[in-house]
Amino acid sequence: MPRMLDVSDEVRSEIGDDEADRLLGGDRAPDSYECTSCRTAGDTHVEPTSTVLFVGDETAVLAFAHARCIPSQVVAVSEEQLVGAVRSISQSQTGAPDLAIPAPAGAAPAPGAPAPTPGISAGTQPTAPGQAAILGITCGLVLHGKVGHASLVVEPTGPVGRPGSTSGEDEFLDLLQDAGFQPVADLDETPEQLPGWSVLVAMGKLHAILQPAAAGGSTGWWQAHQPLQVTDAWRMAASQLSEVTMYAVPAGMVGRQPREDLLRQALERAVALGQVVAASLPLAGT
Repeated sequence: MPRMLDVSDEVRSEIGDDEADRLLGGDRAPDSYECTSCRTAGDTHVEPTSTVLFVGDETAVLAFAHARCIPSQVVAVSEEQLVGAVRSISQSQTGAPDLAIPAPAGAAPAPGAPAPTPGISAGTQPTAPGQAAILGITCGLVLHGKVGHASLVVEPTGPVGRPGSTSGEDEFLDLLQDAGFQPVADLDETPEQLPGWSVLVAMGKLHAILQPAAAGGSTGWWQAHQPLQVTDAWRMAASQLSEVTMYAVPAGMVGRQPREDLLRQALERAVALGQVVAASLPLAGT
């Protein structure tokens, strides 16, 4: 029986026409799968299914997702993430179909950070635009009016300068504004979507913030070392709206707030000081 499978032109160009045709014909596609986005069961016979190709430097992994969750696409991730994912899956899912591989593991709670409470989580990644720095990532729901939006608050632990700068001046917000992020005047207002940027959520966890690549497609702006767990409420809000709001603030402006009400209060103080930029980022993975 033919599969209800979507193989985008982008995925087809990566895997080749022969492999794409075998997938569509059912030779290489599983009957059932775990959606790489929402982590619930899917069936290629009865519901539209997307092929999602995760590509590293030397490795490519094909995963499956409900078409309602994400479209068929190619997502660039680190080779380390892909190798780790294949290793862990081969150990825990012996006999699983070759192509039914979930998304790569990718943000662990920061050492010494407060334990996450329901609705909020945090992680770190040692990269930032312009220089090596620690980017703190806090996930929580932020109300825009009466609607809760899945949000990320990005805050470095120190000044972030432009490449080659030795002044020590913090240009983190300026760099993001150059990329299209806009100053926030009112937290109740939903910022505009930023073309080319997206948030990768796979297997129910946050893996990366992606930015446009010079050669086309996407590349990691922030990538998690290990997957950052998000709450069901956060993931559902992201899925329903098909986007995540990313807020960015300078070092020391918001801090690690253990509750969403405290996170909003800290963001409101930062907005009053003109120290918040934001954009709505479409989902690349949930």
